Amino acid sequence: MNLRCALLHDYQSTALTSTDWTPLTPDVDLVPLPTPLSTEDELAAALADFDIVVTLRERVPFPASLLARLPRLRLLVASGMRNSVIDFDAAEKHGITVCGTSSAPTPPVELTWALLLGLARGLVTEADNLRTNGPWQSTVGADLHGRRLGLVGLGKIGTRVAAVANAFGMDVTAWSQNLTEERATTAGATFAPSLEDLLTTSDFVSLHLVLGDRTRGLLGAPELALLKPTAYLINTSRAGLVDQDALLAALHAGTFAGAAVDVFDTEPLPADHPFRTAPRLLATPHLGYVTQSNYATYYGQAVENIRAHLDGHTLRRIGGAP
Repeated sequence: MNLRCALLHDYQSTALTSTDWTPLTPDVDLVPLPTPLSTEDELAAALADFDIVVTLRERVPFPASLLARLPRLRLLVASGMRNSVIDFDAAEKHGITVCGTSSAPTPPVELTWALLLGLARGLVTEADNLRTNGPWQSTVGADLHGRRLGLVGLGKIGTRVAAVANAFGMDVTAWSQNLTEERATTAGATFAPSLEDLLTTSDFVSLHLVLGDRTRGLLGAPELALLKPTAYLINTSRAGLVDQDALLAALHAGTFAGAAVDVFDTEPLPADHPFRTAPRLLATPHLGYVTQSNYATYYGQAVENIRAHLDGHTLRRIGGAP
C-alpha cells in the first residue's frame, strides 16, 4: 500500500508542475489540497490519513494539539530552513521528522521594490483610472533619487534592497538591534543610531527582520507617529513586526503617506478584514516568495527529502526533529 502525501494549500495548483515528482510515484500517492483549511478541526480531518505533508513557508500552523491528531504523519516538509509555526518538540514526541528546503532571498527583494515603486508612483490608482476612463494623471509621483530609504534589518534581504536603493541614487540608512556601523557601511548604508532616528528621517521605511520576542510589535502607534507625513512604509517580512491596529488607525488618519504590505496576521485574509478597504494601502496576498524558481526549489527539494525518508535517512532536518 502506497504512502499518502498531501501537498497542502497549493493555492495556484502548481505543485505537481513545479518539479519532477516521478522519483516518488512508485511509492507515494500525491494529493494536492488547493483549498485553504482555516481551522484545526478542518486540518485534522483533511490530514488524518496522510503519512507525509508538504507545506509552503508558514502558511499552516502545526501546533502540538494538531500534531497529536495526526497519528499517521511521519514526515513534514516545509519550505525554507526556518519555521515559527511548527511545534518541533511535539513533532519529536510523536515521531515526526521535520525537513526544510532552500529559499532564495531575491524574490522578496524584488517584491519589496515592486511595492515601493507602486506606492511612489501611484501605479494602482493610475492603472485603475486608465481602465475605467477615470482622470488622466491624478497623482504626482514621489521621487526616489536623493531620498532616504530606511531599512529596519540589514540581513540577506535587507542588504540586497540596499544595493538596489544605491543604484537608484537613494541615501540608505539602516538599523536593527544587532547591527553595527561596520556592517552597515559594508552594505552601502549609513548606520542609524536608533530606530527613532531612522523613522523620523526616512522618506521610505522597509522592514526586513525575523519575527521574534524582541521584534514583535516593534512598530506600534508611538513609532508610526514618528514617520514623516510624506513617508511610506513597506512590510514584506512579517505582519507581527507592526501593531496591526495601530497601522490601520494611522492609515485612516493619514499621519503618513501610505503603506504597502504583503503579510498579514491571518492568511488568507478574511473577506471582511479592514485591510481590504483601508485607505493609503497597497496590499498583496503574501507574494514575497511566490516565484517560479522558488517553487521549483521548494518542491524539488521536497521530492529529495521524501525520497531520502523512504530510503531510511534524512535530508535538511530542521528544528531538532528525529
